[in-house]
Amino acid sequence: MANETVFKRYKGNPIITAKAVGRANSIHNSAIVNYKDGYAGIFRVDEIDLNFTMHVGRSKDGINWEIEEAPINMKPINPEIPIKARTYDPRLTKIDDTYYFTWCIDSPQGPCIGLATTKDFKSFIQMENIMPPANRNCVIFPRKINGKYAILHRPSDRGHTPFGSIFYSSSPDLTHWGEHRVVFDTVSSSWQSTKVGPGPAPIETEDGWLLIYHGVWTSCNGYIYYAGGALLDLEKPWKVLYRTKDYLLAPTEIYERVGDVPNVVFPSSAVVDKGKIRIYYGCADTCISIADAKIVDVIKFIKTHAL
Repeated sequence: MANETVFKRYKGNPIITAKAVGRANSIHNSAIVNYKDGYAGIFRVDEIDLNFTMHVGRSKDGINWEIEEAPINMKPINPEIPIKARTYDPRLTKIDDTYYFTWCIDSPQGPCIGLATTKDFKSFIQMENIMPPANRNCVIFPRKINGKYAILHRPSDRGHTPFGSIFYSSSPDLTHWGEHRVVFDTVSSSWQSTKVGPGPAPIETEDGWLLIYHGVWTSCNGYIYYAGGALLDLEKPWKVLYRTKDYLLAPTEIYERVGDVPNVVFPSSAVVDKGKIRIYYGCADTCISIADAKIVDVIKFIKTHAL
């Protein structure tokens, strides 16, 4: 099975562009979930002054979106939590009746990981930051593992990190984090040789946690971002069962190759329905597109194209 037959791009891509918000320079790398009888999301909006803000969006069909003009106004549980900074690249996870979202806070010391909760996508409570600088690409597992909350994340640096591996960490209370484990590193001489990072929230399957992640290769003309897949052990997710040698999605379309940051496919959301998975991914740091696949096909590809 060739990788192009696994995920099928939507013919109407990109589905979201800067036209959706008045002050937007670009909209990309956003978090989307099933919500009530439709979908809800938190969208990264790079404004025309290049401030990065996050906005709530809603959709009936997951394709046509209405995104709020005003950024999210979060209420911190502690007034000392740093919130006056550029915010970007959210991830969303539902546990019971609560939606947890993580994102990058562009602090003076480098990017750190913020955490907030909501039940209605109207009021948001900002919790203590999960990880100090420098760290990026953090996503929460959709259930507790061995009685604890769990995340995947990527330690970073202050800049456009030229390195990066995926780590696992756990917490009894969403405040104190430990038990840090390396999940997997980069692979030399490949599309994931520079850095890797977790994408959407892991999806629980009989074959393990299905993780869609991004991998980066440094070409003679800059970074190129791809999407890959892995299966992780259900009770010890830092143990990799299978991981793709070949990418699942590459920047081949014009809207993925041309933009503010060329040659980027950045999966950050996934919704599951009746055995199918739809990924929402940022394209060239400029717009958002979608691609669909059957979960069984994704798992088969990961197993048969494994390292």
